[in-house]
Amino acid sequence: MVSPSSQEVFIQGITLAGKTFRPSDWAERLAGVMSSFRPGGSQPGSHLSYSPWCVPTVINGTKCVIVNYALRDYEPMAWDFVMNFARDNSLQVAEACLLPDPPAVAKP
Repeated sequence: MVSPSSQEVFIQGITLAGKTFRPSDWAERLAGVMSSFRPGGSQPGSHLSYSPWCVPTVINGTKCVIVNYALRDYEPMAWDFVMNFARDNSLQVAEACLLPDPPAVAKP
């Protein structure tokens, strides 16, 4: 069940056994495969950037792919693909949402 506040699933490059997932560029590869799934559909040149619904990143030194739930609504088979990738490779998955950085406080 999806929490009302969560908007994303984080696929982490750590297996359920606690090992770092290889190859080291797995996150970029997965996000690259998903690049055509985006709001408004594919446009010319859109294959040159990641989809906003499937973004590779590094969190606390761990490669991750952040998958937005909007992908599931837009294309359920693409959602199933990324979730099955995580399951088939025994990757840790966490439901979460990214919070914006707090505003900078001006120093007196």
